[in-house]
Amino acid sequence: MAERLEQRYCITFCQKLGDNQAETVRKIQQAFGDDAMGVTQIKEWFNRFKHGRMSADSEQRSGRPSTSRNADVIEKVRTLILEDRRLAIREVADEVGISRGSTNTILTEDLGMLRVAAKFVPKPLPPEQQQLRVEVAQDMLECANRDPEFLKKAPYSPDMAPCVFWLFPRLKTPLKGSRFDRSEDIIQNATAQLHSIPKEAFQNCFQRWKDSWAKYVESQGAYFEGD
Repeated sequence: MAERLEQRYCITFCQKLGDNQAETVRKIQQAFGDDAMGVTQIKEWFNRFKHGRMSADSEQRSGRPSTSRNADVIEKVRTLILEDRRLAIREVADEVGISRGSTNTILTEDLGMLRVAAKFVPKPLPPEQQQLRVEVAQDMLECANRDPEFLKKAPYSPDMAPCVFWLFPRLKTPLKGSRFDRSEDIIQNATAQLHSIPKEAFQNCFQRWKDSWAKYVESQGAYFEGD
């Protein structure tokens, strides 16, 4: 805990000296090595100090829960992972305020997830669900060839949703590290980013989606990541 506090003081020091987020992250990682806070946490504290926060102490909690695996904690972990599946276990643990061991248990046992490449996904599906993914992918390929105006979604398959693998990252990346005081500001900035995406990008996404269906069929419904 003391080391975390020390790092927060270093973050506010960097921010006051005029360093940007990237420079601050680099310096914290250089100074603390493997014990450095996660990138997400460094940026979050950087923004807090930038927007006027004076104290480097953590927020006081109104009592510690009797168990770190209660429904509220599990839901917080679920929400964080759904927002950014590339978060490290350390970053999730720091954000929620539980140990890394408890975080790992919640992810693997309570939420049934594992890490594939650099992203958390549901655990390998049973054969019947994998077969369903194959059938849906085959149907989508056939429908796309007949009529582009269609939509069909396989269950247990966030990796097959264009919003997950393409649109959300396109919206989140330009806004990462930003902090908004009003929900209206979030809507306005997100809408502006959405409107800035050219039509050709959506067309390329659809082609990438079609190419993915063939891979789902070839892989017999297994999860995969990347082109």
